[in-house]
Amino acid sequence: MSATAHSLAARDIRVYFEGVRAIDGVDLTLERGDILGLIGPNGAGKTTLVNVITGVQEPLSGSVGLDHLDITHWSAPRRARAGLARTFQGARLFDRLTVHENLEVGAVASGVGRRAARALTRDLLQTFSLDDVASREARALPHGLARRVGVARALSTHPRFLLLDEPAAGLDEHESADLASLLRHVRDEFELGLVVIEHDVPFIMSLSERVQVLDHGKTLAIGSPAEVTRNPEVVAAYLGEQTTEQTIA
Repeated sequence: MSATAHSLAARDIRVYFEGVRAIDGVDLTLERGDILGLIGPNGAGKTTLVNVITGVQEPLSGSVGLDHLDITHWSAPRRARAGLARTFQGARLFDRLTVHENLEVGAVASGVGRRAARALTRDLLQTFSLDDVASREARALPHGLARRVGVARALSTHPRFLLLDEPAAGLDEHESADLASLLRHVRDEFELGLVVIEHDVPFIMSLSERVQVLDHGKTLAIGSPAEVTRNPEVVAAYLGEQTTEQTIA
């Protein structure tokens, strides 16, 4: 199986853990320039699906395509070199390196030369408003800034598709709004496709153009934020009775 040009596609993905159907026949498609929100209850299979797409988890069956290539059996580093980048639920920064060094290491690891890596690092520091903390060790950063650095480091590898696992976790309302604005800017400036896993429903609904809901390893719904918010099955399984139109404001 192969995806179309400038697209990422997972088809009929199945992952079972000792009989538990963590992912049970899920599809996911993304074009460059898209922002897809991936939501669902804890244990729905969101992170497992992203692990399969990025090569961290081998599926029992199904396929993953990047552009015209079948990458189902590629290693995670090979997928990263081909244009797939991700962040994890924790920032996973190099604690004793500075912010500048964290970004430059990411760029060098992607295969660019030192001079180009420094230039890219300068651009990312400016884009993410990190100039003032560039010389600070990552371990000294507050939570919100560490999250921002994690996203910037993922971008230092020149990805075409970026998959983010709970980037707004632990952020306050103001920080979440700033991050949503930054991610839209990143999508436009870097011409990326974004998949964003998040439990912060107002954040994901304001950021995403399309939302996919997983529940018990299956896709429960796919649609615009408005469509998903009004879906009775989604409300019952995940959003709860308190869902209102304010969720998509």
